[in-house]
Amino acid sequence: MQLSETMVEMDAYLEVSLLRDDPVLDQIAKRSEAEGLVPHAVTPLQAEFLAMLIRLTGAKRALEIGCLGGYSAVAMARAMSNDGYILTTEIDTRTAGVAQANIDASGFSERIDLRVGPAMEVLQHQVEAGATFDFVFIDADKVNHKNYLEMALKLARPGTVIVADNIVRGGAVLAADSTENSVRGVREMLAFARTLDGVEMTALQTVGAKGYDGMALFRVTSER
Repeated sequence: MQLSETMVEMDAYLEVSLLRDDPVLDQIAKRSEAEGLVPHAVTPLQAEFLAMLIRLTGAKRALEIGCLGGYSAVAMARAMSNDGYILTTEIDTRTAGVAQANIDASGFSERIDLRVGPAMEVLQHQVEAGATFDFVFIDADKVNHKNYLEMALKLARPGTVIVADNIVRGGAVLAADSTENSVRGVREMLAFARTLDGVEMTALQTVGAKGYDGMALFRVTSER
């Protein structure tokens, strides 16, 4: 059996072993696929990882940069208390329409505020409004990974946790001379991260149904 096949089968095995049946997220995944959305949503195991981080941190205000079909937004919203709030962004209007339908059908629409438009514009408005968030999930275009992290830090407070997805890209990020925009965007984010004070950080490499990738995790420890 090839390694890629093993990773997919292992994901399936772990899902059956560790996760309960989830008709809400299953329906979001099926509807998103039927609508032809790109298959870039997090896996069920990753969705539960994000939800667990929400529970562990007690986050009540979360920011998601890159909504796609609403899969991860709903997973995180369910992990919050009744007064929880998630602001999520999506630049593509058709994708946003699918996401909003998924969010409405999930029963958690009162906790999720989907804003349609360029994420940087949405984030700038939040900065100008003096908003802060307890948890941030960065999962949009990788070209802007560094810009999104920079904005997330402006919207953070001491204790805020930030997760940036897709930072390994099958190992392509090792190529310092890469001309691929997504690789360059991730490398720029990681170079920026090295300059940060008052922020704890680490990373996890991941394998599974989505291939070989990883997440960076940041925790703000002081006022910025």
